[in-house]
Amino acid sequence: MRQDQRHIVSILLQNEAGALARVAGMFSARGYNIESLSVAPTHDPSLSRLTLVTYGSEAVVEQIIKQSRKLIEIVEIVDLAGRDHIEAELLMLKVRVDAMNLQPVVDCVVRHHGQILDETEATRTVQLTGTGAEVNDFVAEISGLARVLELARSGTAALARGTTVLAAPV
Repeated sequence: MRQDQRHIVSILLQNEAGALARVAGMFSARGYNIESLSVAPTHDPSLSRLTLVTYGSEAVVEQIIKQSRKLIEIVEIVDLAGRDHIEAELLMLKVRVDAMNLQPVVDCVVRHHGQILDETEATRTVQLTGTGAEVNDFVAEISGLARVLELARSGTAALARGTTVLAAPV
């Protein structure tokens, strides 16, 4: 089990070449592994929202956030770990099925509120959304039922609950 706290760092940054590399470099230069990273333009095409998940001490992540604020491309940055937030991740997974494990695989998908996107005689491709923990639980359970052939995860997307928004300071 990890000793360090899980941090979801949400960053609003200018949508320009090299910005992502500079932010990721800030974390890796301090020896922090980025467990997941998701980035896409926002409703304002000049801005992107980057969400990354890392594990570490509160003090070090706070220091990285302070240093990240100095990057010109960063408009706003916040660690959602200590705030009430909503998070989701998308999983697409392909498993091998046969007559013996087909029904248990389907039951597992239904139990976890997943969806079967594609089926062949020997495979099922599943889509599932949930928190990182929910996705991990599903992968662990389905791995015990069928051979995982391929897996793709989107990385975490997260927003603060309620009226709080990540926006450019006024």
